[in-house]
Amino acid sequence: MQAFTTLTGIAVPFGAENVDTDVIIPARFLKTVTRKGLGKGAFAVLREDPDNIFDAPRHRQAPILIAGDNFGCGSSREHAPWALADLGFKVVIAPSFADIFSGNAFKNGMLLVALPQDQIDRLMEVAATDDITIDLENQVVTTPFQDRFSFEIDPFRKSCLIGGVDEIGLTEAQGAAIASFEDRLAADKPWIGGAAKRAA
Repeated sequence: MQAFTTLTGIAVPFGAENVDTDVIIPARFLKTVTRKGLGKGAFAVLREDPDNIFDAPRHRQAPILIAGDNFGCGSSREHAPWALADLGFKVVIAPSFADIFSGNAFKNGMLLVALPQDQIDRLMEVAATDDITIDLENQVVTTPFQDRFSFEIDPFRKSCLIGGVDEIGLTEAQGAAIASFEDRLAADKPWIGGAAKRAA
């Protein structure tokens, strides 16, 4: 997972509410188990309109998406954050997010920023012409016009994103401690540890 500290870039002022995972990536694109190439199916129905916001020249490969309330509702498909990431998004800003989508996004290194609707409205206005900056370490979103919006984030998720490490990486980092525990278990309780050693 790539480390995230600060990001300044173009934001897509999408703003739609209750965008479910089938809008983010329709079911017909779920025939793959890899992440690569899913961006072509991201918002596919909306992108059938040649004047859609995602394919506008200014917004191609924009790293920030500004959405409406309850973003990512619907099914639990992990393909949704995969598709967003493949389309180029690293951050989604919205008033709220569906819980399962939020967990899936975090596990895939995507930062979700929840802000009140009036601040979302302001960012949508700025995004039409100017870049937006997200500073994860200080937990603020800023604009070139001195707007400064603070956001909350779970400390564990913040630490993982800044460190560029996911839960698997955290477990792997404890490899020596895990091996030591297994050796002690095999010595102290061979009926448990010994079976584990034999199975390995």
